[in-house]
Amino acid sequence: MATTRKVIIIGSGPAGYTAAVYAARANLAPLMLTGIQPGGQLMLTTLVENYPGFVEGIQGPELMETMKKQAEHFGTEMIAEDVTAVDFSKRPFVIRAGERVFESHTVIIATGASSKLLGLPAESKLMGRGVSTCATCDGFFFKDQNIMVVGGGDSALEEALYLSRLGRQVDVVHRRAALRGSKIMQERAFKNPKIKFLWDTIVHDILDVAKGKVTSVLLKNLKTNAREERPVDGLFVAIGHQPNTQIFRGQVELLPNEYIKVNPGTTQTSVPGVFAAGDVQDHVYRQAVTAAGTGCMAALEAERYLEATQPH
Repeated sequence: MATTRKVIIIGSGPAGYTAAVYAARANLAPLMLTGIQPGGQLMLTTLVENYPGFVEGIQGPELMETMKKQAEHFGTEMIAEDVTAVDFSKRPFVIRAGERVFESHTVIIATGASSKLLGLPAESKLMGRGVSTCATCDGFFFKDQNIMVVGGGDSALEEALYLSRLGRQVDVVHRRAALRGSKIMQERAFKNPKIKFLWDTIVHDILDVAKGKVTSVLLKNLKTNAREERPVDGLFVAIGHQPNTQIFRGQVELLPNEYIKVNPGTTQTSVPGVFAAGDVQDHVYRQAVTAAGTGCMAALEAERYLEATQPH
């Protein structure tokens, strides 16, 4: 077993990289297990215009690469392995990644969340080119255009209401004949003259991969099997997010929606010394800047925890 670390960060993305910068600058020599595909959801976006400090915006992957280099510059050690198991019942904590086993006095979980997708081949090819999973990130690019939102819960209605302020028209496609969202959100959406609903309908295909942008969608009515091609400029998939918490079940307390439960106003989990930052514990805001903010909090809290518990 190698030397016990002061802090191990699991996952990358704005929360993980920010935690690494703060921990490294505090001389905690952090080890970051970035995962095989580092960078989180921003690796799937193109232009990010709402991250402070970039007047004309920055490409999502470029922003993540810059954060990664900053964390490395201050001495963060990074290993591109996916964590397969953790044991938070013993101290120091035990983390397994690939064939290797690591020990640490504190752990910062920054594994993020994944947008649930429709599973269409064209969807991944057109992600960031007309297909999006975040209205507040990408809605601005579809001013006065035709927008479609897929979903029937609160997140879909929230996206539709937000996009109605920007687009010419917003079609909400839902596979059932009634929405799952809360009554107040439904009322707002039904009252909005720009929002139209397409019931009992699914998106069967997204066009046009050959042109490298969304031009239309092929819709299928589940009751009649009728198909219809509808021109659209932007397609927002809002069928929910899945927090990447599978390996932490039974190790830290999770909320009913499977996000990690943290003490309000902190990143502290149910296990002292284990902290959670970013979208793995945030199902409300889910923004790069809020993820970075909680990454900072987690590193500061880990530093204070070590000061209080470790012999000097």
